[in-house]
Amino acid sequence: MAVLEGARRRTIDMGRRALGLDVPAADHTIAVLHTAESEVPGLDPRETVQFKRIRLLGATGSVLMAISALGVAAQPVVQNPVSGVRVIGVFARWQTSSLALCMIGTVLVVMAWLLLGRFAVGGFGGAPAHRLSRSQLDRTLLLWIIPMSVAPPLFSNDVYSYLAQSEIAARGLDPYEVGPATGLGLHNVLTYNVPNIWRDTPAPYGPLFLWMGRGIAHLTGDNIILGVWAHRLLALAGVALIVWALPRLSRRCGVAPVSALWLGAANPLVLFHLVGGVHNDALMLGLMLAGTEFCLRAIAGERWVGSVTDVVCPTNGSEHIGKPFDRRAWSLLIFGAVVITLSSTVKFTSIIALGFVGMALARRWGGGVRPLLAAALTLAGIMAVTTLFVSWTSGLGFGWTHTLNTANAVRSWMSLPTAVGIVTGFGGVLLGLGDHTTALLSITRPIAGAVAAFITLRMLIATWTGRLQPVGAMGVSLAAIVLLFPVVQPWYLLWAIVPLAAWATTPAFRVPAVVFSAVVSVMLMPRGADFGVFQIIEAAVAVVIVGVGFIVVTRNLLPWRGGAGVSARSQRPAAYGVSS
Repeated sequence: MAVLEGARRRTIDMGRRALGLDVPAADHTIAVLHTAESEVPGLDPRETVQFKRIRLLGATGSVLMAISALGVAAQPVVQNPVSGVRVIGVFARWQTSSLALCMIGTVLVVMAWLLLGRFAVGGFGGAPAHRLSRSQLDRTLLLWIIPMSVAPPLFSNDVYSYLAQSEIAARGLDPYEVGPATGLGLHNVLTYNVPNIWRDTPAPYGPLFLWMGRGIAHLTGDNIILGVWAHRLLALAGVALIVWALPRLSRRCGVAPVSALWLGAANPLVLFHLVGGVHNDALMLGLMLAGTEFCLRAIAGERWVGSVTDVVCPTNGSEHIGKPFDRRAWSLLIFGAVVITLSSTVKFTSIIALGFVGMALARRWGGGVRPLLAAALTLAGIMAVTTLFVSWTSGLGFGWTHTLNTANAVRSWMSLPTAVGIVTGFGGVLLGLGDHTTALLSITRPIAGAVAAFITLRMLIATWTGRLQPVGAMGVSLAAIVLLFPVVQPWYLLWAIVPLAAWATTPAFRVPAVVFSAVVSVMLMPRGADFGVFQIIEAAVAVVIVGVGFIVVTRNLLPWRGGAGVSARSQRPAAYGVSS
């Protein structure tokens, strides 16, 4: 039997080499993104004082943003509770001042987040290798989130589309066939608040989200304020799931939980867009990460119950290959796959996580072609049953599969293929060749999609062969998908940043992630009004004056000269396998 098993292994290895699959881990360029982080002591008394000042700085910025939201947030056209009210109603009339206040608050939160990184990632730039505790970070994150969670929607009015599409479903109509203007009428209070570009557009979201939205519509009716708060509760639930899953996934990858939470959960994009903007991406990401954690827990054969400190840093997973599943492992695997599938019925992109779980599962079952097919059939069956159940039980059917490309009508400057097509088309206009932007987009977008598919396939194979940890490979794939997506909104960056925060630790990832997060966070304007150029310039000047003045005044009180902690010194070799 041993001889036959050895022959089988050699045959599989020869087949992998023939297919170009068996490349040594050291040759895999993506591996340089990951190094393991060692444990470091907590903050000393001086650093603790600085940390408390940083926490207060972020809380102050968050409060300023919440106050300014009374004037510049995406408040409803009708049923505005502050319209005409004395004192608090003045913010809507002083738009330039409110805009400046919002931008100052935004910069203060970003500053606080960058400074917090000094203590979240221990041992950089010659600084003492100290790191704040998990409880300190949790309390800080909660303190920064509370003001944003009670403020009107900021930076986006998508929540009003959620309300209108949910009301369409509540009335027994198909939200995947009719838009708010047709389904509710132009003079409906919910339609008034939907942006013009989306009034005739069917819903692009999955049946689970609209099923929950229909329940919210039954509870809140035409009350816009209650409806917004109900959807914000869903967003907060998604953020809570991210906070729960991210430390556990980071432990599997040899990354300090505080470091992962700082970049992935305390990120200003999470605060401003998932919480402040009330986007359903929070629920999608939370369910995807939680489902991935349960699946990897089953694959690793772990027997612990729930403490994040019980997770052992990963090995290559070879000690588990070929071992049978027990009943508890099957239960965890099925539950995790169901949760991932539920996330895809909010937004379909997250279904990619099931592919990487499947590759890790195939490796656990033996790593050959037959285990791969068995894992694929198992997870595909769970996905199909779950999707059928949600679509049938909700009564919404499968119309959502035909509206997934609805957002492609928007030309997003953050999308690489769209930007290339627009710039090339504009160049044609300048050369007198005519505007061929639409034709160019029909070329650049499919090419970008093919490149993203190729990168995803590479990452799937790397997970199957054990060269990359599933969480890291999934994050790299999502990064490729986001950057090459036809439409990229600022919060889409979190699709890649959040999972990669649990795995990628070197400056090659952290520096660009921090820079993108900070720059995108401060450059976006709130959606509550149409601001003139002079208003934006005046507000920006006020922000520069306040920001520079604040840095000068606090130069000896806050660790400005220490940097923002965007790199880490590794003291252990990287580990790419499934957790032990």
